Amino acid sequence: MDTISIWRGTADNTMFPPLEGRATVDVAIVGGGITGLTLAMLLAEEGKSVALLEAGSIGLGSTGNSTGNLYGVVSERLFAIGDKWDRQVMRAVAESRSQAVDLIERTARALPAEVGFERCDFHLYATTAAATETVEREYLAAHHVGLPARLADAAPIAVESRRALIIENQAQFHPLAYLQALAQRIASDRCRIYERSAVIDIDEQSHTLHTMRGVVSARDIVLATHSPKGRFLVHAEMLPNREYGIAARLNQGPYPQGIFWGLGDYFHSIRSLRAGGQEYLIVVGEHHRVGQHDSVDAFLRLEEFARRHFDVAEVSHRWSAQNYRAADLLPYIGRSHASDLHIATGFGPDGLTYGTLAAAIITDQIVGRPSPWAEIYRAGRIEPVRAALGVLEESLGVAKALIQDYAGRPEARAATIRPGEGAVVEVGGEKVAAYRDAAGNLSGVSPVCTHMKCIVHWNAAEKTWDCPCHGSRFDVTGEVIEGPALAPLPRKHFGQWQS
Repeated sequence: MDTISIWRGTADNTMFPPLEGRATVDVAIVGGGITGLTLAMLLAEEGKSVALLEAGSIGLGSTGNSTGNLYGVVSERLFAIGDKWDRQVMRAVAESRSQAVDLIERTARALPAEVGFERCDFHLYATTAAATETVEREYLAAHHVGLPARLADAAPIAVESRRALIIENQAQFHPLAYLQALAQRIASDRCRIYERSAVIDIDEQSHTLHTMRGVVSARDIVLATHSPKGRFLVHAEMLPNREYGIAARLNQGPYPQGIFWGLGDYFHSIRSLRAGGQEYLIVVGEHHRVGQHDSVDAFLRLEEFARRHFDVAEVSHRWSAQNYRAADLLPYIGRSHASDLHIATGFGPDGLTYGTLAAAIITDQIVGRPSPWAEIYRAGRIEPVRAALGVLEESLGVAKALIQDYAGRPEARAATIRPGEGAVVEVGGEKVAAYRDAAGNLSGVSPVCTHMKCIVHWNAAEKTWDCPCHGSRFDVTGEVIEGPALAPLPRKHFGQWQS
């Protein structure tokens, strides 16, 4: 089964041209996910001229591989933000995120296409006695910030639970259908959208962006790329993670109605989706650090969980997504420290809501309007005490990866790589990231990540080269898929492969 998200499998494709030649605009936006498209909409409404540059197709990055859930709470828990910061910040997070959900609802209602937006209940349920305390603490936090929260003895889902927090009036939608409809609505001479236009160079001094076939000049540049392209201080303060999702059809039994997060021996996000006349069960989980764990069995474990609790007829889609968790639990939004660029990153798994919020904050900053949330999420903030453990975890992970990968010899040999697989091997005394295609042909790229020189690891589940340091990812030909890296992995050409 190919890895394709339920959103990509139930939505049409957009057809915007690539950038060719030169363009001059007020604001250049890099990234066509929910942050970039929402920002383009808001800026165009303010009378700004905009150019949006998307490396692939609109919405097919993080947004098109998400859960489609929208909520005022956060995956790291509201009470954890209250503990690390204070109750005022905790309240601001819930209020700002709730306003972002309202913005998505207003936008969805105005779109000509059906994007599946609906209000629903959010459920956080405990599957073990130890997780019950977490659920109850989150209830107190949600109640304190004014969310419509209540406690129940169990969640209304076919999974055994001990205690459940229920928050009313949260939401779900089809994120890719939403973005594609939004792009079609806002595209104009004032708001130009370019697909297949990967940014390969950013010149901060001249405020220009370069693609393979064009150049954009802009007064303001916004990196709405999930993790900002290039080198920024925030890369050292974020933990890159991947999580996996499956969609399945059931033989019988009710599909879950609402958002369900299970806590205990595992963390799973569960919901349902009706699209194309079919209803689907969606299960997301199995998160791990990028490039630091074997992901081959992640889909199998998700499917086993789904079949254990639901009458699954077949698994129709499977996919994965990447997120970057800020060490101090708050995203970085706005003008970067010591930079003229605006960034929006560190959303964790909560990016659909945070991305929309980021667009609103950055719009206010560009047009010179005070934002009630800008200081809380300020990208240039330095909070060494609050971020200390997260930064230490990231630094140790990077150091460990560097030492192991540079000091050790590759365990695999080129001759042992099977069709459809890859491995870092040694050829002529040099390390090579080698891949054997279905026809048995070997090809190679440099295993040294072009961002900060870490050694990439093979991701067998998705057939990609993943960097364990800051989350950059490359396809088998070395082209950048995701992450802070701008340049591809250089090709390696050897006249004769040796085992």
